[in-house]
Amino acid sequence: MATIASVDHKSTVFSAGSLLAPFRAVGRFMIALAEASPQMRALNRLSQMSDAELSAKGLTRDGEVRRILGGSAAL
Repeated sequence: MATIASVDHKSTVFSAGSLLAPFRAVGRFMIALAEASPQMRALNRLSQMSDAELSAKGLTRDGEVRRILGGSAAL
């Protein structure tokens, strides 16, 4: 009489993907948090405007970026 035993090695192996999963989740959360900021929304609206639209309002793209970002624009 023959006996067949099967061993599932996948359940005992620790993959790098499972080790990195929490870090990926934190990274995705931080990106979502940054994209939800009022500054990022204002920058997105600015990027959708053409230079002609800005100049018609008497604005420059550089000036608006500085206004939106404030002191952090120098970085």
